[in-house]
Formats: sequence, C-alpha cells, structure tokens
Amino acid sequence: MTSLTPSLPRTVPLWRGLALALGGAALITLGAKVQIPFWPVPMTLHTLAVFFIAAAFGPRLGLAAMAAYLGAGAMGLPVFSGTPERGIGLAYMAGPTGGYLAGYLLAAGLIGWLAAGRGWIGRALAMLAGLAVVYAAGLAWLAAFVPAPKLLAAGLTPFLLGDLVKIALAATLLTGLNRLKARTE
Repeated sequence: MTSLTPSLPRTVPLWRGLALALGGAALITLGAKVQIPFWPVPMTLHTLAVFFIAAAFGPRLGLAAMAAYLGAGAMGLPVFSGTPERGIGLAYMAGPTGGYLAGYLLAAGLIGWLAAGRGWIGRALAMLAGLAVVYAAGLAWLAAFVPAPKLLAAGLTPFLLGDLVKIALAATLLTGLNRLKARTE
C-alpha cells in the first residue's frame, strides 16, 4: 500500500509541505485538547493524532508537523493539553509532560520511516515502536517529578491500554483512507 501523502519530492512547492505540516500541527493540537483528566500526565488523543500523521505523511512531514506543534507551544500558543490553565510555553514543556512531548517528536520520524509502504500490521508495529520511544522518553523525564515506586503507575499503566486502542484505530483509519484513495484513482 502506498502512503496517504508520500514524502514530497524536491520539485513540489514549499508551500505544500508547509501547509501539510501546519495542518498536521493543527490536528495534533485538536488531539491534545480532547482529554481524560489524569495527573500528572493527562490522557489525550495526542497518540492517535501524532501516530496517524507520522504514518500518513512519512518521516519528513510527520516530523515537521510535530516540530511545528512544539514550536507553536514553545512560543506560548495554548496548543498543549491543559493549557493555558497548567501553564504555557517553555515552562509547560519543562513540566511533567515534557518527556512525552520530546518522545512524540522522536516517534514521529521513526514511525514515518518504519510505516512507509506497509500494510495495517506493518503500520501498527511501527506505531508500537514509536510508542516505546514515547514511553521511554516520557518516563525518564517524569522520574524527576514522581517517586520511582510510583512512576509506572503515574506515567504508563493507566495509559497503555488506551494507547494500544489508539494505535489500532490510527492504523485502521489510515488503511481505510488508503483504500478509499485507491478507489478514486
């Protein structure tokens, strides 16, 4: 199967890549705003949005979308979950969720690279690899805020099942969109 939006060749106008990256950042923002309250890390649709975009756009545009999202947040725009109530800008990024945000950036590139040209199972496995990166970075950072015995209970176990469902949903949505695209061509 082909990617929903394959990596842009060098001859494609810069405006198209920028528009896709900004649109992806907007979708990630929407995912951040849909949340189920937990402390210290809220459960959001970030995972669904980031992983879907990375697999759909490929490594370069997926990474650009996540970087645009993080850049907007660093400049103080209220794009993160819980903002502006829980702070904005770099102060928010240095808080308990900072490691997860960095993990999403790394995962976007990894997922885009691993998912390229794959079917549902390949995409889901790429997203699982990305999820491992998100959790590794997130838990390493969260350890500065939560005592070690409570770390997994605060930053992993409440979210794992939901994230696995979001991965299945993202892989299924992308597969469905690719089939729809193939039918219209």
